[in-house]
Amino acid sequence: MTEEKIDETSEQTPEETPEETSPKPSRAELLEEEGEIAADYLEELMDLADIDGDIDIDVADGRAQLSIVCEDDEDSNLGTLVGREGRTLGALQELSRLAVQTQTGQRSWLMLDIDGFRNSRREELIKKAKRAIAEVKDGGEEFAFKPMNSFERKIIHDQAARAGLVSESEGEGDGRHVVIRLADD
Repeated sequence: MTEEKIDETSEQTPEETPEETSPKPSRAELLEEEGEIAADYLEELMDLADIDGDIDIDVADGRAQLSIVCEDDEDSNLGTLVGREGRTLGALQELSRLAVQTQTGQRSWLMLDIDGFRNSRREELIKKAKRAIAEVKDGGEEFAFKPMNSFERKIIHDQAARAGLVSESEGEGDGRHVVIRLADD
């Protein structure tokens, strides 16, 4: 006689399976988890670099958003984490996204701001976009911005769309920039 192996899992009832006993986390819960993972990573990095700051985690616009702030502006050394033109900030954001991906297996689109740099930059870019929009509307000629990262280009695209203009990203790599022009009627 042949001995048959019995698959013990086949005798489980549906209510006994792990998927049934623990509810699937909501999108907001997953984004909060992303924020926590990234915050842990950044805290370790800041400890190693002896940089003081508090990390605030928020979920907005369908992504985790982290802000590193320092209550004592006089002793703040957060500028080293921002770097020239926000380049270090951009690199830290990518490293934080990779830390999240390593733990969760999912690509993260979290946003990182340090010492209010991104908010200040957003306001500056909105002003530049409005001046360029006025120039295009007045003269009819297209306007090409200097190269920008994707965060900055999106701000320009959004402003152009609100003004009823057409915008496109052109170029490649570090030379990628936005061009705005009148919409074809």
